[in-house]
Amino acid sequence: MTGPATGTAVLWDEGGGLHGTNPLAGQRFETRADLVQALARLVAPLAPYRSAGGARLRLSPAAACFDGAAADLEGFARPLWGLAAAAAGGDALPDWPVLRAGLSNGTDPAHPEYWGDPGDLDQRLVDLAAVGFALLTARADLWDPLPPVARANVTRYLQRATQGRASANNWMFFRLLIDAGLRAVGTPVPANAGQAERDGLEALYLGEGWYRDGPGRRVDHYTGFAFHTYGLLLHHLAPETDRGAHLDRARLFAPQFAAWFDASGRGLAYGRSMTYRFAMAAFLGAYALADPDPVLPWGVLKGLVLRHLRWWSGLPIADRDGVLPVGYAYPNPAMAEDYNSPNSSYWALKAFLVLAMPDDHPFWRAEELPLPAPATTEKQAAPGLLIASTGGQKVALASGQESTNFRHGAEKYAKFAYSTRFAFAVETREAGLNTASLDGMLGVQAEGRPWRIRDGVVEARIGDRAIASRWQAYDDVTVETWLLHDGDGHLRLHRIDSAVPMDTVEGGFAVTRRDGTRDLQRHEAGFADVTSTATSLIRGLDGAGRRGRVHGPAANTHLLFPRAWVPQLVGRIPAGQTLLVSYCAAGDAPCDRPDAIPAPDDLFPLWEDMQPIGALSGAPFL
Repeated sequence: MTGPATGTAVLWDEGGGLHGTNPLAGQRFETRADLVQALARLVAPLAPYRSAGGARLRLSPAAACFDGAAADLEGFARPLWGLAAAAAGGDALPDWPVLRAGLSNGTDPAHPEYWGDPGDLDQRLVDLAAVGFALLTARADLWDPLPPVARANVTRYLQRATQGRASANNWMFFRLLIDAGLRAVGTPVPANAGQAERDGLEALYLGEGWYRDGPGRRVDHYTGFAFHTYGLLLHHLAPETDRGAHLDRARLFAPQFAAWFDASGRGLAYGRSMTYRFAMAAFLGAYALADPDPVLPWGVLKGLVLRHLRWWSGLPIADRDGVLPVGYAYPNPAMAEDYNSPNSSYWALKAFLVLAMPDDHPFWRAEELPLPAPATTEKQAAPGLLIASTGGQKVALASGQESTNFRHGAEKYAKFAYSTRFAFAVETREAGLNTASLDGMLGVQAEGRPWRIRDGVVEARIGDRAIASRWQAYDDVTVETWLLHDGDGHLRLHRIDSAVPMDTVEGGFAVTRRDGTRDLQRHEAGFADVTSTATSLIRGLDGAGRRGRVHGPAANTHLLFPRAWVPQLVGRIPAGQTLLVSYCAAGDAPCDRPDAIPAPDDLFPLWEDMQPIGALSGAPFL
C-alpha cells in the first residue's frame, strides 16, 4: 500500500489498525544500489518541508533547547551524511542544486534564510560538521558550482564556527571536520588549528578502544557513531589532520562493538540519543572505509550493516508522510532529549557512510556473513557491560554508568539489564513506586521519602562471571547489587543495609501489550510472568515474601512497545540487612528457573579480585 510520500509503505498491525509508515518498508538490502535507493526513499519525504531558498528545513513547530534557526540548519545538514557519502561512491542523487542554494543562502548574512551567527557551545557547530564532511567527499557537487561570492560567504561562516568554544565531549571533533573541509576546498588553515580539541579528545580515551563522552560517566553509542566515526573519516579523508591513533583504536573497538548486535540485526538500545536509530551502524561504514585490512571479515561487517537496516525497515518508525519523527520504534517524544528537535532523527543517515565505498570495494564484493557465535560472555570493562547471547538476543548486564543531566538518565544508563530484543522503558514524571515501569530496575521507598532507583553508583566492578555495584538509595540505605548471566536469563542479588523499613518493587523485561485478552498472565507468591508475542518472567529466590504481579505502565514510555507489560516482584523489607535474590528471563520460551544459584558467602568476597569499571573515571552526577 502506498502512503502519502513516494515509496512510503503503510504498516498495519495484526489487529488491522494503522501501525505507522516507513519509507524503508519492503526495501531490499543486499547491494550498494539497494542502499542508494533506500537513502533516496528516506530523503524524498523532506522535500515539501524545505524553505524557498533551500537553507532551512522544518518538520514541525516543536522546539529543542537551541534556537529555531539552528534547528532549521540541522534539518538542512543532516541528510548530507548520506548524500555526500553516496556522491563519494559514485552516485549523486538529484538533491544537489537545492543543497547548493541552501548552503549559499544559509551562510549569507543578507539573506532572510541566514542561519545566524555561530557562537560558543552552539548547535550550529554540530551540524556544520556535516558540511565539512560534504566538502571532503562531494566537492564537485556542493562547492565547485558555487559562484565566488557564495564561496566567500561559506568560508567566512565556517571559519567563524571554528572560533566558538565546543562542549568538552565528542563536539571537539566538529572543529576538526570543518577545518578539514575548508582545507579540501583550498582555504588555508593553520597547521596547529584544533590542537586544543585534539588534546581534549585524547583525555577522554579510556583504553581498549573506548571513549568517555565528556567529563561524566557515560560510555555509550557515542563511542561508535561519534568518536570513532569522526576519527576514522579524518584518518581516511584528511590524513594530514590525523595525528592520533584512530585506526588502531578502532581495531580494538570493532569486535567489541559487534557484540552489541544480535543475529537478527537488532542493536543494543543503551544510553542517550536513541532517536538517531540506525546511526548505530555509522561506525561500521566508517571503519570499512578506513581499514584496508579489517579485524572483522568484510562479510561480517557487511552483514552487520545490512541486517541492522533490514530490522529497522520492518518497524513503524515514520510519521504519516514518511518523515522520521523523534522516537525509536515508533513516534515517541517521551524518550527524547531536550536537544532533540523535530529534525534531529536524520542523524540516522550516518548509517549510509557505507555508500562512500564504490561498487568494486571489498565490502560490497564480499558475501554477507553472520556474526561468529560467541563462546562465552563478553566482559567490557570500559562501559561496564557483561554481554551474553541467549535466545537469539544479546543481553547486557550493566553497572557503573550514570547520567543525571540528561532526561531519563537512570533508565538509559543504570538499569540492571539491557536487551537487543526488549530494549527499555523510561518513567513518566508523575510515576510513583507502584505505577512505575521499573523494567530491569529495583525501586525502593521509605515512608515519607521519594522513591529511589539506582541512578548512580559509589563503586562498580566487573569479572568474567559477574558485574557488581554499590549504590546509595538514601543516605542511610546502602545496596550492593550483583548480576550474573544464567542460562536463558540472569540472576540479581541485592544486599540491602537499611536504617528504615522500605517498600520495594523489582521488574523484569517488558513485553508488548496487545489489545483484548490474548496476553497470558501468571502471578503468585514470588513469581510473575506474562506472555504476549514473547514471555517475560521474574522469580524470587530469597524467601523474602515478595508477591508477583504483572504491571501495565503508562503508554508510550517503552522504546519498542507503545503499550507494555512488566512482570514485577513487590514486597516490604524491614530495617537491617536484607538479601533479595531474583531470576529474570525473557524470550520465546525461556526457562523459568536458573541453572544454579551462587551462595552469597562465596560471591561477595570476589569483589576485591574484580576489575574496576572504566566509566567511573568520569566525574559523578554530571
